Amino acid sequence: MSIRVGDRIPRATLNVLRDGVQAVDTDEIFAGRKVVLFGVPGAFTPTCSARHLPGFVERIDEFRKRGIEVACLAVNDAFVMDAWGKSQGVPDDLHMLADGNGAFTRALGLELDATAFGMGLRARRFALYAEDGVVKQIHVEAPGEFKVSSADYVLEHLD
Repeated sequence: MSIRVGDRIPRATLNVLRDGVQAVDTDEIFAGRKVVLFGVPGAFTPTCSARHLPGFVERIDEFRKRGIEVACLAVNDAFVMDAWGKSQGVPDDLHMLADGNGAFTRALGLELDATAFGMGLRARRFALYAEDGVVKQIHVEAPGEFKVSSADYVLEHLD
């Protein structure tokens, strides 16, 4: 079952690249904070690179003004997420989170079986807003869609 409004963010370990690969507990990311987490099927994939991530990069200041941190999640390794972030001009405070084996994505119930495309387990395209680790909003895309998980849509529905 997929995570829903009112649920707590499941505890898991993700990876980031900061002076080498560093493990980050989801409690560190979400506890005591307002966070928008958006998930993408894969770094360097067409919609993710042309629209999804760039939208959050372009509107990051609007999230900052609201005291909201932004994080991007993909079932990729930390090296790929770091390289993708650099190639997209991602600011340091937009967190590029690697869920290498998909454990967190599965815990959220937002996994996508992309084996037919040679991509294995991936994250569905989604965006959620959490306060102190509790989901306040969640927007999950239908397969092949990009509407409700965009930075524009999330900002419009925050209040």
